Amino acid sequence: MNTNQIEGMIGMVTVLGILVLLALPSLIGVVRDRRVDRQLREAQEERAGEEGQKSSSRSTVPSTATWYAEGRRSKKLVSS
Repeated sequence: MNTNQIEGMIGMVTVLGILVLLALPSLIGVVRDRRVDRQLREAQEERAGEEGQKSSSRSTVPSTATWYAEGRRSKKLVSS
């Protein structure tokens, strides 16, 4: 290997190291959020089982899509 190839490899390793350092916190956050979601879902199912109620797959709280659509409808009515 000559000097130019070594410098190129050092630069590439440096860039990849910086990329890993920048991406690592977000990847750790995603993994942590998934773990917390799983724990919450398991606790909710356990609580529903203890109360003798059937666990429903449908939520009683409107979804984000419903909330967004209602907001868009109200804006259209106001601007008309």
